[in-house]
Amino acid sequence: MAEAHQAVAFQFTITREGIDLQLSHEALRQVYLSGLRSWKKRVVRLKNNVITGVYPASPSSWLFVVIAILATMYTRSDPSMGLFFFLSLPLSFSVCLVQCQTVVSAVLFSTLLWLSLIFTMKLCLKQLLSYHHWMFEQHGNLSNTTKVWVMLVRIFSGRQPQLYSYQGSLPNLPVPTIKDTIKRYLESVRPLMSDSEFKRMTTLAKEFEDSLGSRLQWYLKLKALWASNYVSDWWEEYIYLRGRGPIMVNSNYYGMDFLYVTPTPIQAARAGNTLHAILMYRRKLNKEEIKPWLLRSSIPCCSYQFERMFHSCRIPGVIAGTPTHTVYSVVHWQDSEYVAVYHRGRYFRLWLYQAGRMLSPREIEHQIQRILDDPSPPAPGEEKLAALTAGDRIPWAQARKEFFSSGVNKRSLDCIEKAAFFVSLDEEEQGMMGDDPEASLDRYAKSLLHGKCYDRWFDKSFSVVLYKNGKTGLNAEHSWADAPIVSHMWEYVLATDSFRLGYNEEGHCKGDVNPSLPCPQRLTWDISVECQERVRRSLAVACALADDIDFHVFPFRDFGKGNIKKIRMSPDAFIQAALQLAYYRERGIFCLTYEASMTRLFREGRTETVRSCTSESCAFIKALEHGKVSKRRLFRTASEKHQLLYRLAMTGAGIDRHLFCLYVVSQYLGVESPFLKKVLSEPWRLSTSQTPFQQAELFDFVNHPDFIICGGGFGPVADDGYGVSYAIVGEKLMCFHISSKHSCPQTDSHRFGTQLRKALLDLLQLMSGDQPEESRSEQNHGPKPQSKKEL
Repeated sequence: MAEAHQAVAFQFTITREGIDLQLSHEALRQVYLSGLRSWKKRVVRLKNNVITGVYPASPSSWLFVVIAILATMYTRSDPSMGLFFFLSLPLSFSVCLVQCQTVVSAVLFSTLLWLSLIFTMKLCLKQLLSYHHWMFEQHGNLSNTTKVWVMLVRIFSGRQPQLYSYQGSLPNLPVPTIKDTIKRYLESVRPLMSDSEFKRMTTLAKEFEDSLGSRLQWYLKLKALWASNYVSDWWEEYIYLRGRGPIMVNSNYYGMDFLYVTPTPIQAARAGNTLHAILMYRRKLNKEEIKPWLLRSSIPCCSYQFERMFHSCRIPGVIAGTPTHTVYSVVHWQDSEYVAVYHRGRYFRLWLYQAGRMLSPREIEHQIQRILDDPSPPAPGEEKLAALTAGDRIPWAQARKEFFSSGVNKRSLDCIEKAAFFVSLDEEEQGMMGDDPEASLDRYAKSLLHGKCYDRWFDKSFSVVLYKNGKTGLNAEHSWADAPIVSHMWEYVLATDSFRLGYNEEGHCKGDVNPSLPCPQRLTWDISVECQERVRRSLAVACALADDIDFHVFPFRDFGKGNIKKIRMSPDAFIQAALQLAYYRERGIFCLTYEASMTRLFREGRTETVRSCTSESCAFIKALEHGKVSKRRLFRTASEKHQLLYRLAMTGAGIDRHLFCLYVVSQYLGVESPFLKKVLSEPWRLSTSQTPFQQAELFDFVNHPDFIICGGGFGPVADDGYGVSYAIVGEKLMCFHISSKHSCPQTDSHRFGTQLRKALLDLLQLMSGDQPEESRSEQNHGPKPQSKKEL
């Protein structure tokens, strides 16, 4: 085959006449162009490092300082205050002319001055960004101090920042005081405990604060002085990487396609545009052309999580001497020009570059179609191999070491793990379709979250799933970054696919195909019978977990954030109150509620917890359900309290990451704390998260109202709880993703969804003034509250 010959750079044979050497000029050309592309990327990376390193100044500003200092030589003044003389001393022993020595001294002084100015500007910007009182002021009604602060931030921020320009100027995450953390913790659990339970917890907290707490706090403060972020590395290691259970469902999450639109029904064509758009995003990422996320158009957020988006993978390993424990690391490679593709039990390597250039969408479609048309069967044990990444982590770590450490299995595994990302060509049809669109969305969510448990490589940073009917989606691994990072990429991909690349009239990608493209390469495996048995066990664990997941996804079209803003309330606080009301109506009790907030105002910041169930929200819900007066006032009080907690979490004054790090230190010291042990054992029966819509400028909802992204979701955190993800899309639509477990008789995702719809409508009706403030609810939705003992 021509493709096979082009894949070999040279051939030689030994004959009686000598060595017959045959060179393939095309192959050598490919090697040259590929190497040239690699060097170009290194140069771009070096240039970006220089630009980022001197920001908020620019490299050209050095020349301005040099010229300004040299100009003073003609005025016979010495701006260096005698430093010129000392800098010229090492040059006095050379044969350089005196004038040359002076110029060199001036350039050296200018460079030192320039670097000092850069350091001063970075330090000033870092101090400015440590000011967070602006977040507690009403938007549009800022104090004079904050207005001056905003002006100074803009002055010291420079112009045209790149993605990582602000990294060196972001402040470090502060360590809250033990007193404040304990006070806020006790306040958060008060509505969830009986008097006796709260008294006991208060005693434990007081003992901890007076004894062990100060000792643990000292170690945390020491780490905060030394590390960029005192939380993030421990959070990644202990919350994600050291987990022993399956990351499928329990950790990984998913993102959906457009809700109402499928740009093309051709699977290969959708793959062509999608993969090409992802490569375009990666190119922008490598060149740091992605704009940093700025709150209120001025305040930068940390961008470090973008660094491991591509060609990254979780690598399992067994800790020496402790065979029952596993530790994982996220390994990131510098570059990869291919993706790993799964289809009908086979694995392929698909090169996305040729001769140093990116393949066009039409060429990628052609290559994908080749995979779809390949009739070869999977090798023994190959079809369900990825189940190892879906099951428990200890068996996967042991199997990887035993069966994939050498030979053909290691080469094929390396190919998957070092790929830019993973692609799954699914044989099913998914999306909103059929006579029961909501049921089809539920199936769509479950498919993206776990699939068949062996058709996604769950350890990859993210896997793109492409369905037979042209629908798409992704499954993302959680340890390397949080959902907003992946969401940012996915928004760009969907918008580029539909509004920039597009399709021809037949639904195929635009452009022509290079007929000399080599076929995608089948990965080969030698899976032993023993290894196949390990795969079967992991698959059984994963399937049991997947079958237990109950999902309900629904778009809420009755109103959106536009209506909520009209009643002068925060959309997020409004939805959180509706979630509390829905849970209370269903269970008759309140529960510990987790809402994810970001701490990216600080360097290497990730997330913090907002404890949405407060005494104020409980008081409002009880008043609403039992017909008491002042319901609107109580609702606004609860909303204001929620916004306060959210702002405290964003500004480093949250409590849960602080308590978590105190617990980690106690484990390192080998001491037990009854207080910390109790705190970290409390279940989050309602775990919630908002999927932010970050690039609204990419979508034209006026001319294209059907191109709406449905957001994404995750599995339940507690066996007897709910996982709720929601996306506020535009002004008139909200999408909800609710998960729970069939094995728990107290939970039902569809039942909770019904209660949530009703709660949203009731809250808007209450605040819109359609009924008197003092009127009693027409009916009590749900069981009566249980006793304090049951709380």
